[in-house]
Amino acid sequence: MLQTVILNILALIVTLGILVTIHEFGHFWVARRCGVKVLRFSIGFGKAVKSWRGRDGTEYVIAPIPLGGYVKMLGQDDTDTSAGSSIPDDERDKAFNFKPLWQRFAIVAAGPLANFLLAIVVFWVINVTYGLKGIAPVIADVREDSVAWYAGLQAGDEIVAVDGEPVDIWQQVTMQLLNRLGETGAITLTVIPESQTEAVDYSLPVSNWLSSQAEPDPMRDLGLVQFRIPAVIGTVVPGGSAEASGLQPGDRIVSVNNTAVQGWMQWVEIIRASAELPLDVVVQRESDQVRLQVIPGISNLADGTTIGMIGAGVQPFDLFASLPPEMRRDVTYNPLSALPAAIQETWEKSVFVLDSIKKMLVGLISVKNINGPITIAQVAGETASYGLEVYLGFLAILSISLGVLNLLPIPVLDGGHLLYYTIEAIIRRPVPERIQAMGLQLGLVIIGGIMVLAFYNDVSRLL
Repeated sequence: MLQTVILNILALIVTLGILVTIHEFGHFWVARRCGVKVLRFSIGFGKAVKSWRGRDGTEYVIAPIPLGGYVKMLGQDDTDTSAGSSIPDDERDKAFNFKPLWQRFAIVAAGPLANFLLAIVVFWVINVTYGLKGIAPVIADVREDSVAWYAGLQAGDEIVAVDGEPVDIWQQVTMQLLNRLGETGAITLTVIPESQTEAVDYSLPVSNWLSSQAEPDPMRDLGLVQFRIPAVIGTVVPGGSAEASGLQPGDRIVSVNNTAVQGWMQWVEIIRASAELPLDVVVQRESDQVRLQVIPGISNLADGTTIGMIGAGVQPFDLFASLPPEMRRDVTYNPLSALPAAIQETWEKSVFVLDSIKKMLVGLISVKNINGPITIAQVAGETASYGLEVYLGFLAILSISLGVLNLLPIPVLDGGHLLYYTIEAIIRRPVPERIQAMGLQLGLVIIGGIMVLAFYNDVSRLL
């Protein structure tokens, strides 16, 4: 437990350190190219842990709170460009507030743009190093009485498009479905039935789809089973229901209440739906079949839902390697072809983040999906333990999120300053200081509220 916490904290520091450094370096680099004197470049907040002054006169600071950073420029907080300005005459050519509007705009926009550039670079590295690996979106099973079941989808159908967007692997199917969260209407799945060549469209009706879910699972809600992982126990948590019932690592679940179990996800669903209910379980243990009684305990999710749990994990299984060649999708890129793919993925993820924010504002998606540093630390730690490829993908998505959030027209954020500069370009004069001061207070309230909500969601997930 302690080792996991330490790993999560280190992963958080490294992840946020990279993102903040890249973001602030974007401001710093463009400011220097525009001839602005940079007084301080700080990574982190709080009292400096280490600081030094460079040959350029800039004070470089590393602070202990890794939740942000800043670049302080000469004249940055001074909107006075008259003769009475506090900036000395011999330094006005180096002051931020005396620079042309387009340069101030470029300096502020450079931070978020640096985050998007980082995402493109990371996706490019992933494409060149690992390529695109995935599993063909062939439906393994359709749950009875589900939306997909009533629509007529069947096991063996291969999904080739979602709402008209072509898909090659299950990850792309999931991403397209997530774009429909909170919406009402119909999701169109284009599939090629097994042993056929003609594509068929199926319409799956949804209403306020998963709008209240803190951790939406579109596949499970529609009733689509992507693939079957063997229902083999890998780990048993001491003190849990699994240990109390006699389950052991290596046990393969054969049946529950005389119903055959086809895979791990079916086993999980049975447990989740059977809190405090006795289950007659048959397991294959080496050459023998053993009958056990399992009584799942109760677990409360963040949204108030009660589910069953037993304290057991799945045995590691290389699904990709176990599949026949026709079910594997492995796309390789050269350094040139990897770039357009990286740019496209960055664009699509950026649009998805922005659309999700819009849906939260209008109530189509639960605000429980807003994550704070605790959740980020947990995810960063988990992805780091899964390997470099997974961690890099998480880093890129987080960088995109930071870039999009900073472009929102909220005072305090970069987008708020860009809004002021846009207004200045229209009215031919700076936004009055009184209006900017009011905007600053409003921005602080909004950002403070979001941070409180994010921390609340983090703590709720832990309880």
